[in-house]
Amino acid sequence: MINDNIELLAPVGNMESLYAAIQNGASAVYLGGKMFNARQHADNFSNEELKNAVEYAHIRDVKIYVTVNILLDDKEMKKALDYIKYLYEIDVDGLIVQDLGFSYLIRKIFPDFDLHGSTQMTINNLPGVTFLEELGFSRVVLAREIPINEVQYIHFNSNIKLEGFIHGALCICYSGQCLMSSMLGGRSGNRGRCAQPCRMPYSFINYESGQEVFKTWDKKYVLSLRDLNTLDYINEIIDRGITSLKIEGRMKRPEYVAIVVEKYRKVLEKGKESINQQDKNEVAQIFNRGFTKGYMLGAFGREAASYDRPDNRGLLVGKVVKIDKNDIYVKFFQDVEKGDGIEFETCSGDRIGIVLDFKGEEGKITKIKNIPSVLLNSEVYRTSSESLLKRARESYEQENIKYPINMKVFIYIGRPAVLYLTSENINIEVKSDSLVEKAKKVSLTKERIVDQLSKLNDTVYYPVDIQIELDEDAFMSISDINKLRRDAIDQLNHIRKNKNNRKPISNEKYELLINKYLNLTNRVVKSKNKVSVSVKSKKQFDQLNLNKLDRIYIGFEDSLKDILHRIKEKNIETYLMTDRILYRTGLETLREKIMDIGDLLDGISVSNIGTFKFIRDNFDMNIHGEIGLNIFNSYTVKLLNSFGIKGVTLSPELNMKQIQNIKKIDGIIYESTVYGYIPLMITKHCPMALVKNCKDDRECNTCPYKSGFGLRDRKGIDFYMERDRGYTTIYNSVPLMVLEHIHQVFDCGIDMIRLDFTFEDENIREIQEIYYDYANNIIDYDMVEKYIKNYRSKKHITKGHYFRGVI
Repeated sequence: MINDNIELLAPVGNMESLYAAIQNGASAVYLGGKMFNARQHADNFSNEELKNAVEYAHIRDVKIYVTVNILLDDKEMKKALDYIKYLYEIDVDGLIVQDLGFSYLIRKIFPDFDLHGSTQMTINNLPGVTFLEELGFSRVVLAREIPINEVQYIHFNSNIKLEGFIHGALCICYSGQCLMSSMLGGRSGNRGRCAQPCRMPYSFINYESGQEVFKTWDKKYVLSLRDLNTLDYINEIIDRGITSLKIEGRMKRPEYVAIVVEKYRKVLEKGKESINQQDKNEVAQIFNRGFTKGYMLGAFGREAASYDRPDNRGLLVGKVVKIDKNDIYVKFFQDVEKGDGIEFETCSGDRIGIVLDFKGEEGKITKIKNIPSVLLNSEVYRTSSESLLKRARESYEQENIKYPINMKVFIYIGRPAVLYLTSENINIEVKSDSLVEKAKKVSLTKERIVDQLSKLNDTVYYPVDIQIELDEDAFMSISDINKLRRDAIDQLNHIRKNKNNRKPISNEKYELLINKYLNLTNRVVKSKNKVSVSVKSKKQFDQLNLNKLDRIYIGFEDSLKDILHRIKEKNIETYLMTDRILYRTGLETLREKIMDIGDLLDGISVSNIGTFKFIRDNFDMNIHGEIGLNIFNSYTVKLLNSFGIKGVTLSPELNMKQIQNIKKIDGIIYESTVYGYIPLMITKHCPMALVKNCKDDRECNTCPYKSGFGLRDRKGIDFYMERDRGYTTIYNSVPLMVLEHIHQVFDCGIDMIRLDFTFEDENIREIQEIYYDYANNIIDYDMVEKYIKNYRSKKHITKGHYFRGVI
């Protein structure tokens, strides 16, 4: 049996799912309220339901973690903190958060509230974990992509609890680094509104020619991952240091929660040898997109992707062996029942489903009437099993959890009756309201008292031992005995419900803390308007006009030292642009690079919490925070500044008003991106690995397919992608271009506008110069308007979220 320190953490989308999770063996659950959580499409919990959920869970010794795991803007902070106060007061055990600024405020105002770093924080290395530890987090949910050996390294070198996903749907992107749904439709994953464009079909293209390539992969689901399933690997995951085993699925039905929790509880208590084929079939039957052991355990390419279909596959139960016009004959491999949902493949490659109104027997051929266009010899899948759903529901419709209690009652004439109840380490004493009387006719018997005290069927308790001290002629009414029992159970429940023993924060103290930490002062003077540029190749750099530039971010290595010397002569601020994702070996390579060229740099730009912590601890250099840090509010800036960051690029998901609302702090350079192909996805997955059938990513750096290709969606829109250093970047189909609005951006308190050159090689100097000239009032608006009109005649552009924002 696995030790008691291992937590089985279940997803809960509504009260029924809560019952399903707890009655089937979850030791903790995570759920969201109606506000501020990353699954806004789930049912979620009202405030009253949250309170009831905490009470139900705590009485059964189960912890409740509430997700508050989205990015928040300045205007939302007070309402969000009011919500946290409510969660604190109803005894929620912990909060799962993404927003650094929000976590800073929670830690200041509610210092004893457990904070868990969401997977949306993209914590994938040891420095990232230790930074959250430094901030007072008690737990971190590791990035799903982190290799198991890195997990072990983190475990041995940190003191924080590690949580990892073990089952359920997988995001294609590093969580927190996906802007695809946001930029294409305004529905941000960082705000809990993801529209899942990753589950749509795509075709491969040669990006330069625009021609579709690899035709056998046309309209495949090349960005859709299989579902995670680690039933066979739980011991390895635990041995490497994961102490909280997290199941995904807050939007799944309660029956899903019941079945999946049941199987993982079984493997934890009885070992993986206890999991038989029926158990595995039931897990697959309840929902699957095909299963993978996940990136943590080395899956890659076709082993990880659900490229044929993005939805529930069900379980293989038969084969179409004969077709007679619209009637089909199916040989079933196992029994199917009335009410089961089954699915067939059509001749056109589509699928058609029916609900059975008959039973089918294993090994027999069954005729099914009037199912047109079904493909001969195609497989038949059961997508829904009525008997499994029924069993799942039955598993949580009755109370399965019981705790032993001992009772001792003293009933003496002329005194109040006294009941002592003990449960684990809890001792309860209750007295009757009235005195025990002398019996006039029939006196009490010990047997009758035991019967009444044993009536605990509507509770989570059962009596182990009941001792009775009773005067011979004593009398109490049955209702008084029952009340004695109920009062004792109520007190016991009250203690169990309030397991954290928190002292409430008075409204007066709360308002003082709010005023102290929420109210920030804007700086008095803004620096002059500046322009920065980032480049990813020497070819791009060679096109720049170094006389029209205030800062440059360098993201390539070709002839780097010579280029840095050239820039130094021009007195341009120079920052080394680090990779979005770095693991242990990548950080050591970065260390060597900085030691080699650090004297030629003015600073380092970082896109990841772990990289920031690594640079801060190892080098005395200026640090600039990139968009990967998801800087969405004043408080994130304040927190990062307190740890040494000197400049920030604000989130591209902010609109103009939100940028203006961010309080500008002295000593910080505020930057906003005004040109570039925004990176929509940062993913460990490589779509080209599906074509090549790569088994791992060891040859990525020398692969001829790592650049020059793209994806075309069902609307004919093309997205460039490139593979570098272990991850794929997928860029927006059109560049962000807000040239005519840059003075409005500056008026929002922005010090520096940024031009991001990514994969484009043309018009770089032209774009740089016109932005610089307009920023410095060298040209007027008429010239800008003319340029924009000409530019738009050649290609489409986007204004991003400057004038719309995200949902």
